[in-house]
Amino acid sequence: MMCIKAAVPRVGSLRRVLSMGLPTVWGAVAITYKLTCPLAQQNGLGARVVTSAVFFAVGTGLIVHVRRALLRELRQAKQVAGAAQSVLLRPLPPSVDGLTVAAAQLSADRGATIGGDLYEAVATEHGVRVVMGDVRGHGLAAIGTAAAVLGSFREAVHDEPELAGVLRRLDRALARHLRERAERDGTVAEEFVTLLLLEIGRDGELHALNCGHPWPYLLSGSLVEPLSRVDPMPPLGPFPLPADLSGLRCGQLLPGESLVLHTDGAEDARDAGGRFFALREVLRDAGETPQAVLGRVFTALLHHSGGTPKDDVALLVLKNDRQLQPTQGARGTARTATTAPRSTTHLQGNGV
Repeated sequence: MMCIKAAVPRVGSLRRVLSMGLPTVWGAVAITYKLTCPLAQQNGLGARVVTSAVFFAVGTGLIVHVRRALLRELRQAKQVAGAAQSVLLRPLPPSVDGLTVAAAQLSADRGATIGGDLYEAVATEHGVRVVMGDVRGHGLAAIGTAAAVLGSFREAVHDEPELAGVLRRLDRALARHLRERAERDGTVAEEFVTLLLLEIGRDGELHALNCGHPWPYLLSGSLVEPLSRVDPMPPLGPFPLPADLSGLRCGQLLPGESLVLHTDGAEDARDAGGRFFALREVLRDAGETPQAVLGRVFTALLHHSGGTPKDDVALLVLKNDRQLQPTQGARGTARTATTAPRSTTHLQGNGV
């Protein structure tokens, strides 16, 4: 193992030497030709043509070499970004405790795979708990903040019996991250995170805590409406959380219904005429499955924005595919909770 580790730096050093050596050799050849070759000292047309050809070949070689080096660095950067993406925003399982799940992110940075948006859905003994957030800014600059919030969420959802406890843990994690970054960089990090916490009980009962984030849309047949119209709390970071913090009850997610969580980049996207993207209208005919909803929304969004959105966009769709009990009715009628046995299996796979 130590031999392998020692060999890696040697390979990297050899590659750097070759990278610097080839341009040096080409430059030395050009200078040597100009100073020592008799043909290069002549002023005739033929001699000038040959000299120009030599320097053109050397220049072309240098350009090709630099281009290949830049492409190699770009490939390595994309590999690193992809690895970070897989750790930060892990592919969600296709199903979480009877809920079909699909999620995707679109970064505003061309060629980037990481943006400032974050999401996660986890099955716990307290219910399926979901987070959707948006870090101020986008691209690689926001990855540290998103990682701090997501890491705290993945641990807190299993430990805290109430959503309020989860949110307080996330608030402390964000404050600690910003404080450590300020101490390390010597600058005050003025950063905040809009955040939506959602808990879906086994009976479909919904509880939420919203810190400055857009409310998700509820899809029930042809009905598309916001889950709540209550004003959210301020984003995490600039202001302390209120002392009296309790989850807002938002009704039930019935079998067959879906929730579409999104970041503000979806509804804030504009076309060439400055018109906002009509997310709610697109959702009216977005399809039955979460995957179809994602495809329909992202296709319409890219068409609306001309293929270049100005902000990161993340979507997370959850559909209640638990069995409908005989005593349950449509939305707005009397119904009882589902009684299917609780599943503790966290399926692995990509929900997109």
